[in-house]
Amino acid sequence: MEIEQKQAQVIEHFVKQASTLQGSSLVSLIVQVTSHSSLFAFSEILAVPSVLELQGTDYAVYIDLLRLFAHGTWSDYKSNASLLPPLTPDQITKLKQLTVLSLAEINKVLSYDQLLEQLDLSNVRELEDFLINECMYAGIVKGKLDHLRRSFEVQFAAGRDLRPGQLGNIIQTLDDWLNTTDNVLLTIEEKIKWADKKCALNTIHQKQKAVKDKVEEVKKSLFNRGGRDFQALDDVLFGETAGLMDYEEDRTRTKRRRSPIY
Repeated sequence: MEIEQKQAQVIEHFVKQASTLQGSSLVSLIVQVTSHSSLFAFSEILAVPSVLELQGTDYAVYIDLLRLFAHGTWSDYKSNASLLPPLTPDQITKLKQLTVLSLAEINKVLSYDQLLEQLDLSNVRELEDFLINECMYAGIVKGKLDHLRRSFEVQFAAGRDLRPGQLGNIIQTLDDWLNTTDNVLLTIEEKIKWADKKCALNTIHQKQKAVKDKVEEVKKSLFNRGGRDFQALDDVLFGETAGLMDYEEDRTRTKRRRSPIY
């Protein structure tokens, strides 16, 4: 966020300057713009009417140079070096920094071999120094250098100017992403409903099982109590009552033996 705020201030400064200049004065400004250590976006300066008026003049090559810094890479410059002004050391460093940003837009893990080729660096030590001192310390990228695997893992990279026609592709990508997100949300909602239903069924099943267990417990309790009651009833019917019946029978028999009294 700090680099973006600082860059916004620098852009505003150069836009105001460019609006008041013409011809060769703009050439000097473009050299300053493409060499500035805190500037990595150029589309707003390219849109200044006085800058656009360079097209078709003897200075048209400088608006081409500004477009290269907005959208191109070091390899692009080498391929068209005969058609563009020579670069200062600061401009070369800037364009190589921008090249790293372009590569980071495509892949989040950049091999040292690719970086060495794209940046025209001769060895790994030189490459790692460039990534640390010119990119990470500048705040335009964050990542990890893996010396053993010979790669740079990008965790953050500042954005570059949009190329002509690129906005439409970005909008389409965002639309596709939104559609995918909607489908994912619908799937998640269905999963949540299924999970809620499953949870409710499990709760009902657990309650039913608890009720069944309770019923069985009550049944066993009633059965045990019923068995003891029946035993007590047996004692009454066939124990004490049987004794009374024998006593009554004995009394009857005794009465029959007694002689009558005259």
